[in-house]
Amino acid sequence: MADNKEKSTDVKNDTEEVIKEETEEQKQDVQTEGEASEEVSEEASSKNKKISKKEKKEKKDKKDIKIEELNDRLMRLMAEYDNYRKRTDREKSAMYEMGVRAIIEKIIPVIDNFERGFDSISEEDKENPFVQGMDKIYTQFVTTLEEMGVKAIEAVGKEFDPNMHNAVMHVEDESLGENMVAEEFQKGYMYKDVVVRCSMVKVAN
Repeated sequence: MADNKEKSTDVKNDTEEVIKEETEEQKQDVQTEGEASEEVSEEASSKNKKISKKEKKEKKDKKDIKIEELNDRLMRLMAEYDNYRKRTDREKSAMYEMGVRAIIEKIIPVIDNFERGFDSISEEDKENPFVQGMDKIYTQFVTTLEEMGVKAIEAVGKEFDPNMHNAVMHVEDESLGENMVAEEFQKGYMYKDVVVRCSMVKVAN
């Protein structure tokens, strides 16, 4: 009888231990599943955050690219306008210079006629009021041209320069150096640094 009780007690204890172990295993399984679920949830959340950041970055990048394109177009337009303005200024300046030179070329023969007229006047006639009046007009004419940048080319006593002098005669003269201008037949003129008309000269030696 006592043996039966002891056996019953042992069976009961064994059953309780088995049930306890199964319960603990179930708890561990539930905990493991919960942790796995939390890990999956965190991973999904992290992926969502990364996707969200990536979308924001893509949107920002597109905006930055558009801004860069507009800035580049603006810089190109500004450069083109600056080049156009400089080119237009050069063309205007060139046209102005051409116009001035054309006018000077037409005025120079008038000055030549004034000078030829004065060369033909005798010393007595130079005191004539009319001649003095013409001389003042001539002086004013020359002064105005000089203020514009027109000046006569120096020739007599200077070394011959084919860029400014046009040699029409040659003479041997021991009193003059080699390749020197001995006489000027017609004055030459320059406008600033440009020769408008070369001097017509006689060259010695």
